Amino acid sequence: MAQAPPEVAALLARSNRLGADPRNTNYAGGNTSAKGTVTDPVTGQPTELVWVKGSGGDLGTLTETGLSVLRLDRLRALADAYPGVDREDEMVPAFDYCLHGRGGAAPSIDTAMHGLVDAPHVDHLHPDSGIAIATAADGEALTKAIFGDRAIWVPWRRPGFQLGLDIARIKRSNPQAIGVILGGHGITAWGSTSDECEANSLELIRTAQRYIDQHGRLEPFGPVLDGFEPLPQDERRIRAAALAPVIRGLVSTDRPQVGHYTDTDVVLDFISRAEHPRLAALGTSCPDHFLRTKVRPMVLDLRPDAPLEDVLTRLRELHAAYRADYAAYYQRYAGPDSPAMRGADPAIVLVPGIGMFSYGASKQAARVAGEFYVNAINVMRGAEALSTYAPIDEAEKFRIEYWALEEAKLARMPKPKPLATRIALVTGAGSGIGRAIALRLAAEGACVVVADRDAESAAALAAEIGPETAIAFTADVTDEEQVAAAVAAAALAFGGVDLVVNNAGLSVSKPLLET
Repeated sequence: MAQAPPEVAALLARSNRLGADPRNTNYAGGNTSAKGTVTDPVTGQPTELVWVKGSGGDLGTLTETGLSVLRLDRLRALADAYPGVDREDEMVPAFDYCLHGRGGAAPSIDTAMHGLVDAPHVDHLHPDSGIAIATAADGEALTKAIFGDRAIWVPWRRPGFQLGLDIARIKRSNPQAIGVILGGHGITAWGSTSDECEANSLELIRTAQRYIDQHGRLEPFGPVLDGFEPLPQDERRIRAAALAPVIRGLVSTDRPQVGHYTDTDVVLDFISRAEHPRLAALGTSCPDHFLRTKVRPMVLDLRPDAPLEDVLTRLRELHAAYRADYAAYYQRYAGPDSPAMRGADPAIVLVPGIGMFSYGASKQAARVAGEFYVNAINVMRGAEALSTYAPIDEAEKFRIEYWALEEAKLARMPKPKPLATRIALVTGAGSGIGRAIALRLAAEGACVVVADRDAESAAALAAEIGPETAIAFTADVTDEEQVAAAVAAAALAFGGVDLVVNNAGLSVSKPLLET
């Protein structure tokens, strides 16, 4: 196999740097590319290629195997066969006929953008500051005020071949521009070298944030609501541990879920402010956001010091209403060819004074959903600081959420393991039989609370299993309070407990009648 040209190494290094900073893009969001020339192994002639981050990859951890490699002449020739925006989805399977060699990642929907834009290096990113401008009601005017002619506004268009054609045309017509602001979506930048492309991306991101910081209102979410201030940390985590299993049970109505709890300042501040009900109801905008968070969260409308039973009753009422609203949303926009409704439960639940509970098919998915909603909060803050937050409309969200191409991506995901979404508490798990049980449960897909009197051995096993799958907890099962604390730790880490392996104990060797 021929060695990759230097453009590929530069692309990977740039991608990893950009993806390592959440201010630049979110997990698995955005894509980057580089163009270069190699010798065709069949003809022996120079051949122009484009290397693009493939579908489902993450910029921060991107390697060469995560790149799609396509012949540039064939990719650009697809423009002559393009049947129009109403049939643009037909172009994605055509990317397979442009691939160079075997292996590599499946081409993403954004492949056309990278191939059609006439620049050696292209970045498409989802930075909070850029999306804040992209989702502002007067985003086009803000783009002009912030960037002059360095960045051009592109009205919302669903990702695809037509968007690639639009951006390519804008670049040709605006040779002074370094990139574009994509309405409702994100940014795209380009450069003649990898370093220049990265610098241009960072210029757009940092210039937008600087403008927000210098010109934005100080309290874009409004004043703090009386009685909605965050509880002290110990109190809110006790309440969170009590709520987590109930909420997880509710959001697992259609399919089992794993939970993640977040009580960062960003989240607690947002849900304490007067404007949080209005903004949460508007939902997220960037496709990468709402594909993981659903179109909007479920929001508790009680004070954090409300009696627990009242809170649980209200959560059940809100969950029933959320499911009805989501089913109505599906019915409003579904067509004869739409995929079946995937589930009506929320992925994000906001509890004022307590924090955010996020859910997914794995701990990682739950954590990432929460991270995406934090991105959405940052976007709403920036948009409201300068203007009014105006995400893409609900019909467009549905078109993407139930896009046939998104359905195909879901179909490519590996089959879940037998114990996926199950949460196990194993006592005496630091060594011996307990250790073996914990390892086997994790291997079968379960999340595991490794409980043991020996803190060091418990921590070592949890680290061996992995932070997304296991936590360590020091507990003596003869102490009822410590056992209760282990259960609470499981609730905060994963959402509850499904399986208990009561392995801890002493081995006594005596005749039966003497025991």
